[in-house]
Amino acid sequence: MKQAFTMIELIFVIVIIGVLSAIAVPKFAATRDDALIVKGRETLASVRSAIAAEKQKRILRGDFTAITDLSAGGGSYVFDKFSADKTGNNNPVLEYPPKSCTTPGCWEGNGTTYTFHGPSGDCTYTLSNNRLTTAGCSMLGD
Repeated sequence: MKQAFTMIELIFVIVIIGVLSAIAVPKFAATRDDALIVKGRETLASVRSAIAAEKQKRILRGDFTAITDLSAGGGSYVFDKFSADKTGNNNPVLEYPPKSCTTPGCWEGNGTTYTFHGPSGDCTYTLSNNRLTTAGCSMLGD
């Protein structure tokens, strides 16, 4: 007598694997989208914190020059350098600024307007009065 799996047992195992993968794949995609949104929220929080710190540094030095640009370094990065203060210094916004791109999870900007490309749409932020504000983007919690 040979010992082996029957055809019914093999089909049953294949069906179970199929059901498990049908559940896991959508969960994985949702987890990826959630990770991109969290990445965008964290970048936004870091930039807002950096703006507040730079504003306070300028005030303490007696410099009331407005922050008008967060990409003053030029190049292919977003949030790399603040606009110059009255001494001509333009300090970095983030230590590791994100590269500018248009794929989901990326930021792009032109100096005063910055857009986060999320998995379910875009959120646009405007730099004015030393603040990065939006008209209401629920994806990033604004």
